[in-house]
Amino acid sequence: MTAQVEVLSTLERRMELALPSAAVASEVDSRLKRLAKNVRVDGFRPGKAPLSVVARLHGAEVHREVIGGVLQQKFGEAVAENQLKVAGYPHFEGKPSEGAELRFSATFEIYPEVKLGDPAAFSIQRPVIAIGEAELDKTIEILRRQRREFVEVERAARDGDMVKLDFSGSIDGQPFKGGEGKDYVVLVGEGRLLKEFEDNLLGLSAGGEKTFAVTFPENYQAKELAGKTASFAVKVQQVSEPKLPAVDTDFARALGVEDGDVAKLREEIKANLEREVKRRVMNRLKEQVMARLAETSELELPNSLVGLEIERLAELAHNDLAAQGVDVKQMNFTADMFEEQAKRRVRLGLILAELIKAHGLTVRPEQVRALVEEAAQSYENPAEVVDWYYAQPSRLQEMESLALEENVVAWVMEKAGVEDVEMAFDELMGRT
Repeated sequence: MTAQVEVLSTLERRMELALPSAAVASEVDSRLKRLAKNVRVDGFRPGKAPLSVVARLHGAEVHREVIGGVLQQKFGEAVAENQLKVAGYPHFEGKPSEGAELRFSATFEIYPEVKLGDPAAFSIQRPVIAIGEAELDKTIEILRRQRREFVEVERAARDGDMVKLDFSGSIDGQPFKGGEGKDYVVLVGEGRLLKEFEDNLLGLSAGGEKTFAVTFPENYQAKELAGKTASFAVKVQQVSEPKLPAVDTDFARALGVEDGDVAKLREEIKANLEREVKRRVMNRLKEQVMARLAETSELELPNSLVGLEIERLAELAHNDLAAQGVDVKQMNFTADMFEEQAKRRVRLGLILAELIKAHGLTVRPEQVRALVEEAAQSYENPAEVVDWYYAQPSRLQEMESLALEENVVAWVMEKAGVEDVEMAFDELMGRT
């Protein structure tokens, strides 16, 4: 008999479920008998405890397990009979009853109807970036700076120098936590410390001393210091200037060109830049497409899916902080911290699922292969990386999802208004 489904709201539903008492009792008895053959009970040899003792100790737990299993089975059957698409998990409630049946109600949400926005009304800007010798030279200069060495000098400190110093700070004449350092190393001009502090190091040589005031920003991370003015006394121990490596055979070999051919190095760097530009352009297009779809599509969000996404995001944040060495035991992640992000992700996920289904977008194996091979080019042994991905099909899931997203972008852009816009290489790469 098909279960009756009560409509509570646009997405919320409730159905009544009846479980046969005799069948539940029989399954409980059967499980307890199997359990009694192996369970350890104080005062009895393994498997020799009386069934009544095993039932007293484990009967409630086994009963819950049986009820849970039968409920899920009956609910699944009712959902299939009513052709429902359940979003999230149902909430079961038992109702006191006598006789041959145990009665429960299941409250749940269904997936919403999604009305997709019209891509023909979208306006998308596609960045166009040129990679020439100037862009290549800038990248090589960055690589040189990453491999710089510092050589001690006797002159005064200037931007880009490494300064070793001792410092002590006070507010209203009182030292404060984090306001003192010995043999502290600062790269002047890199912004790791407050700019006002770093600027005061300019012009100081080894042995030089200086006292100056620094005002902490109102939004400073240490709230007890925010907006306050501290007095710092510093003494410079050493000033060192950066020495960049020459672009020669040794430099090329250090960057993976075995024969040290500088021309070949430039070719490889250019190929890497082209791959990175392609990836960043795709990301910009994807951001625009996803934003337009989210803005123009109409749907109601199931609270159950939002709740599950909040839990997932909170767990990810917890694990990420723990991996960075942060003590997360005392941290309290509240739902409102992740609610907006969860809503955006659920909304977009439902929209993409509907678009993919409605227009039959699929991923071809050669697409996935191309993405894997492209990603592998960033590693020393690309073939090994490709083999690693294909050793276990589950490792390809990320690439399959990426290929599907790119197919969505391509489908939307075929119908949208697309304008090619020239963009500076540094802007795309986030360089200043």
